[in-house]
Amino acid sequence: MRMSGPPLNGKEGKMMTELLKRANEIKDELVSWRRTIHQNPELGLELPQTSAFVQKQLDEMGISYTTIVNGSGVLAQLGPKEGKCFMLRSDMDALPIQEETGLPFASCNAGKMHACGHDLHTAILLGAAKLLKERESELRGPVKLLFQPGEEIFAGGKACVEEGVLENPKVEAAFAMHVSPQVPTGIIATGIEAMSSVYGFKIEIEGKGGHGSTPNVCIDPINVGVHIHLALQELISRECTPLSHTALTTGQFQAGDVPNVIPQRCVMSGTLRTFDPKVTAFMIQRINEVVPAVAATYRATATVTELYNVPAVLCNKELNEFFTSAIQEAEPQVKFVHSMHAMGSEDFAFISEQIPSSYFALGCAVVEPSKAVGPHNPKTVFDENCLPLGAAGYAAAALSWSKANN
Repeated sequence: MRMSGPPLNGKEGKMMTELLKRANEIKDELVSWRRTIHQNPELGLELPQTSAFVQKQLDEMGISYTTIVNGSGVLAQLGPKEGKCFMLRSDMDALPIQEETGLPFASCNAGKMHACGHDLHTAILLGAAKLLKERESELRGPVKLLFQPGEEIFAGGKACVEEGVLENPKVEAAFAMHVSPQVPTGIIATGIEAMSSVYGFKIEIEGKGGHGSTPNVCIDPINVGVHIHLALQELISRECTPLSHTALTTGQFQAGDVPNVIPQRCVMSGTLRTFDPKVTAFMIQRINEVVPAVAATYRATATVTELYNVPAVLCNKELNEFFTSAIQEAEPQVKFVHSMHAMGSEDFAFISEQIPSSYFALGCAVVEPSKAVGPHNPKTVFDENCLPLGAAGYAAAALSWSKANN
C-alpha cells in the first residue's frame, strides 16, 4: 500500500483547491444539516431519526447504502466496485446533557445535547459524500462512508466492526476527524498516539448496614470505598512510571439514602486511561487484586466488573503525513500542528487497531481558545466555519488515497 508519495502535479493540485471552493459553495447546506441534527439529538445505539435523516440526504445524492446496528448506523459506498477500498468515518450520537447554550437551534429533546460535536461530524461526512459523488469518476477504488452510532458509550465502533464494515470489500485504510472547540478554526492537529485507551470499571462493596449511632456493630461500605479510592490512586503514584501517561479516575460514588443510617452497600465506578497495552493489563490486574484486599481489611467484600475496554487510537505515521499533504493541497490556509496526544478516548480505536488509520482534530473554537468551553459541557458551542474545511478535507483524503493506491 502506498501511504505517501511525491507532491501532487499541477492538475491534481488544482483539483484539490477546487474541493474547498465547492465546499464553501455548499456551506449553507452544511450548516442546515448540522442544525437539524443538533436540534434532534439521540443517544447511544438508538438513533432512528438521525439515521433516517442521513439516509434521506444520501438518497437525494444518489448514493447507495445499507443500514447497520439495528438501523441506527449507515454504511454508504461510492466509486468503482473494484480496486483498493478506503473508508471515512463520522460518529452521530449525542450526550445525556441538558443544553444551556441559548442558541436559536438548541436541542428540542430534553436532557439530550450534541455537546461533543457529532452533529458537525455527521454534516461534514454528508458534505464529503456530496463532493465525492460529484467527482465519483475520479475515484479509482471503492470508498465507504461510515455514519456510526454509539461512540459516547464505546459500543458503536465495535458493533460496526463486528457487523463487517471493514469487509466486502476489505477496507485497506481509514480516516476520521473530531472537531475541537478549544482549537482555533483553521488549525488541524495530528499525532501518532492520538487518543488514549479507556477501561471502565464498577466496584460493588457489600458491608453491614445499621444506625449511625452504632458504627461499631456495622461495616461501613462508605469508609471502605474511600480507602479503595485512595489505594487506586496510589497505584498511579507508586506502581506506574511517570512516563506512562496513565490516569485513573473514580467518577461515581453512590451510597446511602439518609444521613443517620450506615448503608448496606456502596457502588463506585471509574476509568483507567493509558497508551501502553502492557500498562493497561498491569493496572487491570492490580485493580482486581487491590479492591478485594482493601475491602477485606475492613471486613467487607468487594467485586470489580468491567464496563468496557477500548484500545488507544494509534495512527499510522506515513498515513498521517500523506493526509496532511493531501489536505494542505486542498486547504493551503490551514495550519497543521503535530502535537495531538489526548487522554480522552474514542472507539474509532476498534477500527485503527485493525487497519492503518489516521485521526485528526479539526479546530472550531468560537472564542479565544483560553476562554473556550470544552466538549461535554452544557454551554459548549462550535464554529460552523469549520464545516467546509472538514468536508473538503475528507474528500481530499479519499480522492488522494484512491489515486495513490489504485
